[in-house]
Amino acid sequence: MAPWLQLLLLLGLLPAAAPASSKPPAAGAQAWELASPELREPARFALEMYNRGRAAGTRAALGAVRGRVRRAGRGSLYSLKATLVEPPCNDPTVCQLPVSKKTLLCSFEVLDELGKHMLLRRDCGPVDTKTTDDKNETFSSFLPLLNKDPLPQDFSVKMASIFKDFVTTYNRTYDSQEEASWRMSVFANNMVRAQKIQALDRGTAQYGVTKFSDLTEEEFRTIYLNPLLKDAPGKNMRLAQPVTDVPPPQWDWRNKGAVTDVKDQGMCGSCWAFSVTGNVEGQWFLKRGTLLSLSEQELLDCDKTDKACLGGLPSNAYSAIRTLGGLETEDDYSYRGHLQTCSFSAEKAKVYINDSVELSKNEQKLAAWLAKKGPISVAINAFGMQFYRHGISHPLRPLCSPWLIDHAVLLVGYGNRSATPFWAIKNSWGTNWGEEGYYYLHRGSGACGVNIMASSAVIN
Repeated sequence: MAPWLQLLLLLGLLPAAAPASSKPPAAGAQAWELASPELREPARFALEMYNRGRAAGTRAALGAVRGRVRRAGRGSLYSLKATLVEPPCNDPTVCQLPVSKKTLLCSFEVLDELGKHMLLRRDCGPVDTKTTDDKNETFSSFLPLLNKDPLPQDFSVKMASIFKDFVTTYNRTYDSQEEASWRMSVFANNMVRAQKIQALDRGTAQYGVTKFSDLTEEEFRTIYLNPLLKDAPGKNMRLAQPVTDVPPPQWDWRNKGAVTDVKDQGMCGSCWAFSVTGNVEGQWFLKRGTLLSLSEQELLDCDKTDKACLGGLPSNAYSAIRTLGGLETEDDYSYRGHLQTCSFSAEKAKVYINDSVELSKNEQKLAAWLAKKGPISVAINAFGMQFYRHGISHPLRPLCSPWLIDHAVLLVGYGNRSATPFWAIKNSWGTNWGEEGYYYLHRGSGACGVNIMASSAVIN
């Protein structure tokens, strides 16, 4: 038996031999067939749709194909299972390991009506995964083959060179040789993790060296993320009236003057404050026509419900702004990145809010609201963001559970890149992270819980 047939059999996708008494296929449908000539054209079309928008050197090749067809009227519906082989990555900042190719197992449904094809469904995943929605699934269970790959003999030499470049690029200094050695070992482990994340991502994102690459996962979570988002209930907010307009195909508030420059929260879990000020900045601009950079430090110091650098909730922050009487500007109350004594002055407050609202969990309705009403405060699961460099991120759902959100950010726009729908997200880790400080996440699939905790201030 051919190797790919053995693989399909092991994965339960190849039916066992039917007993003599089994019933024949229903009328109008063919049983699963291997390499039927009739499957070639719809399979090539499915591959073309999969590769749409990809550069020449990054397109997948078609491997084994099998399928069946159902006929109705003037059309034929093809249900296909195919293996696709993606070429090796050639980005030296991402691919230091010997995982040369990525093999995917895909299910396609292609409709052929009078010779015109339409892709109705595409579902692809690595051949060695078992994709479930179990939020307790461990990351390693998705990587049984990658975990067994031996490291090349010159791995340490290559990694030392890459680590040296990292230290120079991000101006790292360490207190001792022992700490430098330890950080290099953390860095090497992180490069292995980044490449595993890369192998399992279904979008166009590239993962690799970032300014966080010498931090352990625990350090990164403790310093930069916000565990309160998934644990604390926060203030109740009324549900916003939906926007009934059909959203335009793309929108970006950055081009319309409603978004301040990317900020940097530093070594402080204050993302919640940046998410809220970004929203209020946009709301004030839309209502008053003036874009002001507002103070996150005021919220760290004066919002007594939240926990400053240990995390907080946007719903609580809106309430604090109303209780305090407004927000000062960044110039008047500058950011320090640690808790200080509250020094808010009502006389210096330049912006106020009247209320806050919870938004729909439907992404189409979120897009409509954003295009008409302004940037939206949201919270997401930050899986993979420690190593995100550019592109549209689309992790497997079990790896980026919507029930484990831990980072607050700001939706500023949406659109499509080469037919891949995305949310444009303003982050608060400085412009030397991601795409000049921005993160792009798949839109329409509830990726990483982006639709779970959407909210906005209200300014009358």
